Amino acid sequence: MDLGLSGRIAVVYAASRGLGLASARLLAEEGCDLAICSRDAIRIEAAAAGIRTATGRRVLACAVDVSQADAHDAFATAVRQAYGRCDVLVLNGGGPKPGTFDSLDAEAFRAAGDLLLLNPVRATKAFLPLLRSGGAGGRIIAITSTAVREVLPNLMLSNSLRAAVTGWAKTLARELGPEGITVNCVAPGTIGTERIAELVASTAARQGIAEDAVRQQLLARIPAGRFGRPEEFAAAVAFLASQRAAFISGTTMMVDAAQTSVVA
Repeated sequence: MDLGLSGRIAVVYAASRGLGLASARLLAEEGCDLAICSRDAIRIEAAAAGIRTATGRRVLACAVDVSQADAHDAFATAVRQAYGRCDVLVLNGGGPKPGTFDSLDAEAFRAAGDLLLLNPVRATKAFLPLLRSGGAGGRIIAITSTAVREVLPNLMLSNSLRAAVTGWAKTLARELGPEGITVNCVAPGTIGTERIAELVASTAARQGIAEDAVRQQLLARIPAGRFGRPEEFAAAVAFLASQRAAFISGTTMMVDAAQTSVVA
């Protein structure tokens, strides 16, 4: 199936590893030129070099510290200078620290709000003029979590703030629909990334058990009996970025092999 992505300009946040890197790589394989960013300048340039070599596509790599209020505008300016427009905006970022309500103070909630909600808002504010300049067919895709449908243990911050992103994205989809710009979320289940390894280690330490025992607990909840692969998640992102998905907006696509039990 031709996704109609050849020659499109895709911006992917937090693309030096994990789901962001997998999404950027597949978009390039489908014909997109890229602008990718990460806080780590060395890792993002290495990721860009690997994608350039593998696909032959143009890749702009930028070191962006999203904790700085003007970082998104600076990134958008770099993309404008390099490409003149943006067709696909993939909003991605690290997850907040795990913890229960009793273990977290109010500052932790504020920081998680900045990370999970304000950063996508700021990024979209910065890039929306470039999405509009590309004409009808722009795509905004936010990477969230299955926690927006079914809360996860010991992840109070993620459970709380990612749901806010879903509400924001749904509202934005309605506002931008008349312009032909779609807005969707993609919610990964248990995908084999460094983030999952970190959560496994945290859970093992909290429960006082071996990490392998935690992994077995996670696998027992996945009907497929395995963790997902980053490239499998990236396929959902590429489809929502495509021309084929023009009538899909305001939704959350679950990529979890039926791991989530909520019907909705």
